Amino acid sequence: MCGICGVWEYGATSGRIERALIESMRDEMQHRGPDDAGELIFDEGRGGFGFRRLSIIDLSEAGHQPMHGCTEDVWLVFNGEIYNHADLREGLEERGHVYASRTDSETIIHLYEERGLDFVEEIEGDYGICIWDARRERLTLVRDRIGVKPLYFYHKDGRFIFASEIKAILQHPAVTAEVDEESLYHYLTFVTTPAPATLFRDIKKIPPGHMLTVTRDGTLNLKQYWDALPPEETIERSEEEHKAEILRLLRASIKKRMMSDVPFGVFLSGGVDSSANVALMSELMTRPVDTFTVGFKDAEYLNELDSARRIARDFKTNHHEVIISEKEMQKFLPDLVFHQDEPIADPVCVPLYYVSKLARDSGTIVVQVGEGSDEIFSGYENYVRHLRLYEKFWRRAERVPQIFRRAASAVARPALEATGRKPVVNELIRRLAADEPLFWGGAVIYDETLKPRVLSNRMRERMNGRSSLEAVNLYLEHIEKERPDSDFLARMTYLELKLRLPELLLMRVDTETVLAAGWTRT
Repeated sequence: MCGICGVWEYGATSGRIERALIESMRDEMQHRGPDDAGELIFDEGRGGFGFRRLSIIDLSEAGHQPMHGCTEDVWLVFNGEIYNHADLREGLEERGHVYASRTDSETIIHLYEERGLDFVEEIEGDYGICIWDARRERLTLVRDRIGVKPLYFYHKDGRFIFASEIKAILQHPAVTAEVDEESLYHYLTFVTTPAPATLFRDIKKIPPGHMLTVTRDGTLNLKQYWDALPPEETIERSEEEHKAEILRLLRASIKKRMMSDVPFGVFLSGGVDSSANVALMSELMTRPVDTFTVGFKDAEYLNELDSARRIARDFKTNHHEVIISEKEMQKFLPDLVFHQDEPIADPVCVPLYYVSKLARDSGTIVVQVGEGSDEIFSGYENYVRHLRLYEKFWRRAERVPQIFRRAASAVARPALEATGRKPVVNELIRRLAADEPLFWGGAVIYDETLKPRVLSNRMRERMNGRSSLEAVNLYLEHIEKERPDSDFLARMTYLELKLRLPELLLMRVDTETVLAAGWTRT
């Protein structure tokens, strides 16, 4: 992974950005890029970029950032990878662009020089990008389509600050770490903060598939350039044709993610997603695939070692394992707290760090993971339960006049609360009576029935009348408007791709792998 950061005091009458400040922000993320560091002061001292590099493509000094294009009017800092950069480069060179490196970073600059803000329509990859355009006096920030790479910003008092991690923004003396209580309220439900909010007041994150521009007059324009909506028209295929198309897409996806000038491998659990990664990668390699698995000494019932070993044996991989105990987990907690910035309430973060460290210690820098497959292919049992409940009961019950649903709720909920049992059922009865949707997400912890019990009296008063449905209703209303014929399962998938996948699952992968100085591809 790389780390990027920057400051632009767009309205300042004179330049006052000090190189030491940029270096301080940059080096707070040293774990993201141990191989190189760079900085740039631009706009006559009103702005500055910082960069930490983990070298993956073109390991030479030619990959140093900040990087400029054909002229010094356009400068780039970039965290990520562009998987189709070689194909794009061929066309750009034919049209007269001159490259100084083999990096994917340089392709972004030349595309921007040629197409302006539309450059993002052509790139395929995982990325957090910032471009300074001196001629247009504009900063442009972009987060990749699905949200693999995080990108945060702060905008206040004529100052715009951004970084790959919140802790880098907090290095600026103008920024203080204060809790955003509204974000905390939603965090208790989703165990993550829905974009664009964070748990830090005044610090925001760019949502997946969005571009943010900042101009000289301080105007911010946040625009969605890609959405995870299902296709408008479905293609009629037989089951065998669907299987063949999925396999074709998987092979192409994995092949793209194998570009690297450093060793790469796979995190292997023995499940469908990681096993598919191993199987398809092995088709494309002349050497054994490097695989990495983590196990638990004190909780063997959680182990997936046997299934991982079976796949490793079947595909003759170069297999590595690490076994951790409660001792290792406790030892790691202080680092976990520091590096997460926002708490990611998922115990998987601990073994994920240790298996990432195992890969890095073995000399493997880049690792493929299977995050997102369960969301796209509805692999969780929780999805099946919601779908069955919707088809067998909910879609019929919500047609009953609301006055009768409310009356039934008024009788049933107090009786359930008195027993202290089935709190989930109690919450679903409340939603049905309130005309609220059944599915709010795959990881809902404190729902609107339970949450008041853990809030202080002051916060209950402040949040009176609020609901975390606000955080997901925007997405549900959007898919209802854009894809009115989409079914319940398609809407569940869409919601997961907008919230849980980018802000919880992909965030934990980014956080724990960079701590081990590694890089994952999803």
